[in-house]
Amino acid sequence: MNNVPWNPPFNEGQGIAAIIVAWILAQALKVVGGLFREKKLNFRWLLQSGGMPSSHSAAVASLSTVVGLYYGFGSMPFCISVVFSLVIMFDAAGVRRAVGRQAGILNKIVDEIQTGRVQEKRLKELLGHTPIEVFAGAALGITVALLICLSD
Repeated sequence: MNNVPWNPPFNEGQGIAAIIVAWILAQALKVVGGLFREKKLNFRWLLQSGGMPSSHSAAVASLSTVVGLYYGFGSMPFCISVVFSLVIMFDAAGVRRAVGRQAGILNKIVDEIQTGRVQEKRLKELLGHTPIEVFAGAALGITVALLICLSD
């Protein structure tokens, strides 16, 4: 990159790898958690939203960490990345969580309608994250970025 103010401790490829690994690891942990919780292996959890930890938070926290390590934690690219990350994490914990709650209420209505012989498809309820799931995802993302980018 042309505007890097100092000699970064890693290359761009490592930064991209850190972000991808953080996301994949967060999704894989959902499969492992589901295995312990439900006593069955379901690989569909790799592609589903919601659950512990938040892969959205892991990816954007990793991104912000990579940007901070590469450009400096006082740089404008880092500031932009942090604001972007906070918006994504707020959405994961707030808006998408509320949509999941609404889906739960609608599913109760659908259940009541079905007793009257009206068939409606149930909605997916696990869309968002609890604050702890978002925090865990962010911590995972930061850790992965630091381990990949600063390992030598």
